[in-house]
Amino acid sequence: MLAELRVEGLGIIDELTLVLSPGLTAITGETGAGKTLLVEAVELLVGGRADSARVRRGAPEARVEGRFVDSERDEEVVLARVVPAEGRSRAYVDGRLAAVGELAAIGTRLVDLHGQHAHQSLLDPVVQRAALDRFAGPPAVEALAAYRAARAEAARVEQALGALGGDGRARARELDLLRYQVDEIEAAGIRDPGEDAALEAEEVLLADAASHREALLAAQLAVEGAVLDGVGAAAGALAGRPPFADLEHRARALQAELAELGRDLRTTGEAVVVDPGRLDDVQARRRQLRELGRKYGETLEEVIAYGGEAARRISELEGFEERAAALEREREEALDLVERVAGDLRAARRAVAEPLAVAVEAHLRELAMPAARFVVEVEPGPAGEDGADRVAFLLSANAGEPPGPLTRVASGGELSRAMLAVRLVLAEAPPTLVFDEVDAGLGGEAGVAVGRLLAELGRRHQVLCVTHLAQVAAFADLQVEVTKEEAGGRTATRARPVAGEERVVALSRMLAGLESSAHARAHAQELLTAAQRGTSR
Repeated sequence: MLAELRVEGLGIIDELTLVLSPGLTAITGETGAGKTLLVEAVELLVGGRADSARVRRGAPEARVEGRFVDSERDEEVVLARVVPAEGRSRAYVDGRLAAVGELAAIGTRLVDLHGQHAHQSLLDPVVQRAALDRFAGPPAVEALAAYRAARAEAARVEQALGALGGDGRARARELDLLRYQVDEIEAAGIRDPGEDAALEAEEVLLADAASHREALLAAQLAVEGAVLDGVGAAAGALAGRPPFADLEHRARALQAELAELGRDLRTTGEAVVVDPGRLDDVQARRRQLRELGRKYGETLEEVIAYGGEAARRISELEGFEERAAALEREREEALDLVERVAGDLRAARRAVAEPLAVAVEAHLRELAMPAARFVVEVEPGPAGEDGADRVAFLLSANAGEPPGPLTRVASGGELSRAMLAVRLVLAEAPPTLVFDEVDAGLGGEAGVAVGRLLAELGRRHQVLCVTHLAQVAAFADLQVEVTKEEAGGRTATRARPVAGEERVVALSRMLAGLESSAHARAHAQELLTAAQRGTSR
């Protein structure tokens, strides 16, 4: 609910703050006092059009802030809108600069305005369709869930069909390419992902084989000649001398190691073969593997993996006709199911269209619209996420006139009363509802009916109502009186709650314009007493 509203520099409002409460709040005051400015302030909070002409003369900007509280979740959000005298407006959410669209998206969940305002969610056919579904209850809700599930299955089948491939020529081209690629990879006979590294090492050895053999032979001769003889002589010189037994042992070990090294050098040298033919083969193989890597992957492991994926794709394409036929059957079944459940959903909606219309018309008669006709139209429409129906709330405000869209066939007051009647029937709505001009052209018993029904709606939602009828204001849980005051040559709007005797005086002014009239005050007290009895029932 809207817990607090602060307005600065808007129209004739200099600065005012309103602390609001749940239930029905009546905003009253003389014509021109600035009541509608409070509604305009709320409309700005929910993304309404900003007009710099509404900025108070002499003020640099108009500023509106609203604090909304969700008592059930113990959460609150602060929305703000700034309209400069020159330049574009700015929007804020919890003190953070935001786009007006974001403000509107949040505001739409929190507030609905009824009257001559663009921000009336129930004028949106999508919202009307959702409202009808909620009114229908489980039959529509379950049918809608089944419809969405069927659409999701149909979309899955369509996606699977698309993934099979394009037309026949495209599939044939893809098959030829894939077969060539798989044949090329298989012909290479790659068995070991590490083959390229082994070939690189072999190429390095073969590329300089003669020099390698010469180097190994020179090393062998050096080790097995003077070096080995010298170490043997050293060991012999120390033999039989106990103080130097350790040194002798080390010399013997070195002699043995040098002998082993010599043998290894000889064996390795003998294994190095000068083989130009093998070198050519290795180099050719490496070129082949590099070409495969350039086409199919950075590593041989990736090349092998690509070949496997290509082979699987070939199997899919070769089995296309069979798979496509199966998917075509699935698609037909899925589309049949979508059509069938769309029909079930339409039937569920049509089943409650007339009861909803009848219930709304009953309230319209209470609201001094005895000749009004309300029609809930459900017609086939383009398929979408919420069904294949066009749902429209239509109104004929006067006898003999055909029903039409709400905004085209109703004045501001009639539209407000129609929205009040609809809201009374529908269970769900934003937490705060604002009604402007709902009592336009009414009085007497019709005014009492409007007040009583607004109070009834106020038991489920916070309701703010701009009214000039005492009969309506008497039903309010809170009455806010808006007045104009002049100070320093400037006129400014003031708004304050009135209660007790002050409220009786305010109601008497609404009745007779004379707060000193004893008759008017008695009538005002009578209205309050009757309203309290009516709301307590």
